[in-house]
Amino acid sequence: MGDLAKIFKAYDIRGVVPAELDEATAEAVGAAFVAVTGASAVVTAHDMRPSSVPLAEAFARGATGQGADVVAAGLGSTDLLYYASGVLDLPGVMFTASHNPARYNGMKLCRAGARPIGRDTGLSEIRDLVERGVPPFAGTPGTVEARDLLSGYADHLTSLVDLSGIRRLKVAVDAGNGMAGHTVPSVFAGLPLDVVPLYFELDGTFPNHEANPIEPENLRDLQAAVRASGADLGLAFDGDADRCFVVDERGEIVSPSTITALVAARELAKHPGAPIVHNLITSRAVPEIIAEHGGTPVRTRVGHSFIKQTMAESGAVFGGEHSAHFYFRDFWFADSGMLAALHVLAALGEQDAPLSDLLAEYTRYAASGEINSEVADQTAAAEQVRAAFAARPGVTIDELDGLTVIARDWWFNLRPSNTEPLLRLNAEAADEPTMAALRDEVLAIVREK
Repeated sequence: MGDLAKIFKAYDIRGVVPAELDEATAEAVGAAFVAVTGASAVVTAHDMRPSSVPLAEAFARGATGQGADVVAAGLGSTDLLYYASGVLDLPGVMFTASHNPARYNGMKLCRAGARPIGRDTGLSEIRDLVERGVPPFAGTPGTVEARDLLSGYADHLTSLVDLSGIRRLKVAVDAGNGMAGHTVPSVFAGLPLDVVPLYFELDGTFPNHEANPIEPENLRDLQAAVRASGADLGLAFDGDADRCFVVDERGEIVSPSTITALVAARELAKHPGAPIVHNLITSRAVPEIIAEHGGTPVRTRVGHSFIKQTMAESGAVFGGEHSAHFYFRDFWFADSGMLAALHVLAALGEQDAPLSDLLAEYTRYAASGEINSEVADQTAAAEQVRAAFAARPGVTIDELDGLTVIARDWWFNLRPSNTEPLLRLNAEAADEPTMAALRDEVLAIVREK
């Protein structure tokens, strides 16, 4: 068993296989998961990585050894696992390392109803129990039942967004050799869509590009396919298909903040006056548009556990993050890139304008995107930035999550990584020159140039 402190992260378990995460560890986690949740049954799903099936089977041995039954959903996306946890009302585990390289794998865990398990909501207890060793179970071992939940997942998603009356669309989809290659054909079946598929072959070695669409270089093939095929839009999913990025008909990348604003407006049309959650580094346009559509914007920290908790507490119908995680009350407050994609397709197909025109009203500011800087002392570097900006007129400081500095025409957030010696910068301003100057000034301080 490897170094547990290294693989137990803030929101999941993740590490290099087998050096950091092996079958013995997965089996111990299975036993501890049952002990901590008190579950009589759990549901599992896994991605296409070569190590995913052995890890899932090892986890099942640990869980059944503690008397719990296991519903094995087999191949699936992370949001399919959330669907399974919600519809079956069971705790669940997804075996995936999302967008990480092929040598990694991991586990995303949730309680019944897709309620998140993170460091402060059970993950630390599971780690402690794995370290101590789970006491032997004297009762009857549980059983493993394989169950195909893909069609139910597809039916549920398409019941939440009506695409029956839209105009026919051509959509290029880059699955990145990840789980969207498995789920997209089922979800899109029977819809008025002509699909241009890229890399739908399931291959956990990711032979074409990393399954991480937040990096622009991983979207180049999709952009080229949209332009070459004359597609109305392009969709790119990450490895476990819980995030979706959008490319417009020109092949231009659409900010996830713009998609957050679009989906928020659609949800508010169905639920007037409802709260909508956004994290603090989405565009300033997001809370503006939520308010303009009669909703109540609710600002929260970055991270799915914070989003889900705040949504549940506020009764929000939708939540969005800068990283293209989109959360829906009607999907057990869990995130689904596929459901967000269906909203975009519906919004586009319900009218005749191209996507770039449709999204123009939701795009208002110039943003830097997330920029990482490796620093020896995160706290000291952030304090230098604070000192440089705090005394300026009209500037306010916010510490909800890292350091946020706000002025009338610009803002930026600087926050430390939970797992690496990095500071992450997001900056936004009224125009590109102002944003670029702000970005460069902050980076010069952080990088001591």
